[in-house]
Amino acid sequence: MVYIAVDLGGTNIRAARCDAAGWILARVGFPTRPEEGVEAVIARIIRAIREVWPADEPVEAMGVGVPGPLDPRTGVVLTAPNLGWENVPLADRLREQFRVPCFVGNDANLAALGEWQYGAGCGHEHLVYLTISTGIGGGVITHGVLLEGAHGLGAELGHIVVEARNGPRCGCGQTGCLEAMASGTAIARMAREAWARGEPVPWPDPSVVTAADVAEAATEGDPVASAIMDRAAFYLGVGIASFWHIFNPTLIILGGGVMKTGDWFLEKIRAYARERAMTPDYITPIVRAALGDDVGLLGALAYARMRLSSS
Repeated sequence: MVYIAVDLGGTNIRAARCDAAGWILARVGFPTRPEEGVEAVIARIIRAIREVWPADEPVEAMGVGVPGPLDPRTGVVLTAPNLGWENVPLADRLREQFRVPCFVGNDANLAALGEWQYGAGCGHEHLVYLTISTGIGGGVITHGVLLEGAHGLGAELGHIVVEARNGPRCGCGQTGCLEAMASGTAIARMAREAWARGEPVPWPDPSVVTAADVAEAATEGDPVASAIMDRAAFYLGVGIASFWHIFNPTLIILGGGVMKTGDWFLEKIRAYARERAMTPDYITPIVRAALGDDVGLLGALAYARMRLSSS
């Protein structure tokens, strides 16, 4: 059986033809260019799908991962700030075009599903997946089921509040969210703030510093960069301890660009999380994601299979 998987991001559109075992048979990618409008982006999605789908090959279903809140029952994207979308009926548009079942889900939820089915979470029935990149997103598997919530808006793990009184404002409008304290964007912001305070930062132009720059400097022993990464690890540990207490998973999986930092960063996160566990019974392994850049595509594949089997 063959499926189509689409990973729609604010920067790139990626599509693949996959089999049920998770083998990617063909893939293609295009720039998203959201500034050109909804219709232009949908046209690129359609083009990408056509490039990986031979006309004479039957397809069971397609899955699409989208960054932003949506209604998984209807496939309507409610809002996607990175795309400038509001109330876009993406699933209907693709069903009309290709005449196969199409299921649209939140990209972080789908990534959790992908790691569970094909990656680091294989064999676990209860897990939490957290992606730490430009922002922070996540997904939860409990009793072998993806937790989407009553209206498909559940598991917004990046927006639990970990610094309520003095935290910076998050992109969502609240203050002190985990995303505002420990994402790649937050790490870069802390680097600029350190420079503004007159601290001896190692970057020639702090205005364009990235989280990767900070992580590299910390790995090389720079004290300012090390303090910034330690602060991010602290808040990730606080968040993970909360996830242990709320979801009682057997595994925590960490993915995203920030987690390409060395093992020392992962060890800091583990240590801070363990310090905040209510009892040792809650503590479970914290591991790196296994699927790398393919997590979005394989998550979309897993979502299409899951939704098709339950429809």
